[in-house]
Amino acid sequence: MTEKRHGAAMQQEPGIDSMPIGEFDGAATLPGDNGILLSTPMYWLYEMGQAALNPSRAVADATRLFFKNPANPFAHTTYGKSVAAAAEVFERSTRRYRRPEWGIDRVTVGAEHIPVHITTVWERPFCRLLHFERAFARAPRRPQPKLLIVAPMSGHYPTLLRGTVDTFLHNHDVYITEWADARMVPVAKGRFDLDDYIDYIISILHVLGGDVHVVAVCQPSVPVMAAISLMEADKDPYVPHSMVLMGGPIDTRINSNAVNKLAENRGIDWFRNHVITKVPFPHPGFMRDVYPGFLQLHGFMSMNLDRHLEAHRNLFTHLVKGDGDSAQKHREFYDEYLAVMDLAAEFYLQTVDTVFIRHALPKGKMTHRGRRIDPSQIKRVALLTVEGEHDDISAVGQTEAAHVLCTNIPADDKAHYLQPGVGHYGVFNGSRFRAEIAPRISDFVLSHNGGRGRGSGAHPGPAKAASASH
Repeated sequence: MTEKRHGAAMQQEPGIDSMPIGEFDGAATLPGDNGILLSTPMYWLYEMGQAALNPSRAVADATRLFFKNPANPFAHTTYGKSVAAAAEVFERSTRRYRRPEWGIDRVTVGAEHIPVHITTVWERPFCRLLHFERAFARAPRRPQPKLLIVAPMSGHYPTLLRGTVDTFLHNHDVYITEWADARMVPVAKGRFDLDDYIDYIISILHVLGGDVHVVAVCQPSVPVMAAISLMEADKDPYVPHSMVLMGGPIDTRINSNAVNKLAENRGIDWFRNHVITKVPFPHPGFMRDVYPGFLQLHGFMSMNLDRHLEAHRNLFTHLVKGDGDSAQKHREFYDEYLAVMDLAAEFYLQTVDTVFIRHALPKGKMTHRGRRIDPSQIKRVALLTVEGEHDDISAVGQTEAAHVLCTNIPADDKAHYLQPGVGHYGVFNGSRFRAEIAPRISDFVLSHNGGRGRGSGAHPGPAKAASASH
């Protein structure tokens, strides 16, 4: 497949496609110059605030149930519906959202409904590898290439990619990284930084035996490229057949936006002093340094605050009017969007410094445990990059920059696609992803399902099971 760039001609449509999801340096910060003094106890203050709101949430929930009870005559009046709607909006706006479930128990392959079983095939303290195993009664005729989706570790849970996984399950054997919430990992389990992240990716590729295609969604694009560069330099037989980089910050100097400039202007010490705090008791990660999820969520929402306020006003209106379908769509989106996880401080700071401040990868200065990372070493792995026309997180051109760095991948094994009319979220989810992006990825993967420069075209068998032990 030759390298291509598809022009953008469509207008951005309103909605969630352009809402910022899962990136680092747009986070909210503490006001003034007292960052260190305020950041140390802010997690404790947040927990106190959540505890103080518990009685109010309970009253709001009870009020909602009372005014929605069919036996209550007020439930059928505009007044009763308005009170119930206001109570629900208040409760949903103040609650802490837990990690969502995957909710994928079957998929349609061809004309057959296939049960899906989610199993853990590899695990470390900060990550586990999930396999969405499809229980075929008989093997499908169409090849089902193995796909490793590397989810972003940048605030939201991997379930944000539920739609991505569900789409690929129709034609692929899907695995995904499920990163751990840092506040749930005891300090005794050790630290986790960008170097560890890269080690995890290499270990997972070894476990999968190399006969796999890697899809890096957003933030993982840099560590995935780094991991594959190191493996190629070592002549590792377990490199994947291809890598697909989607909306990733390979070179944030290109079309630099406000999100990118914030990191450059502030510097790493500012982030260390203003957004890092310790996990409070009684969480398992008590006293671990983290970039807290609630602060990230503040940053995500503040970038499009008017849009979020309008969405919640619309929820109130839908509830009063009895528009259950629209209200349910709001619930499903915000149940996912408002569920956030803490990041290990060392991982967050090293990533911001490496990717957004020093631009170490495109400058050829990125290292892994003292060893320089050289993407020009990549020769056997095909490359596809995907960008969104209206992406306000990873701007157009930042992911495509991977082609400039990977100089030794044959031209027939490189391709680029720019999706018109979508923002960051639309690159990996939504109707345009399902209809236009996913088919192109599947076609690219299938056309490179065997790789180049591998002798017989086949990989060695999977790594020994012992390598997956933990």
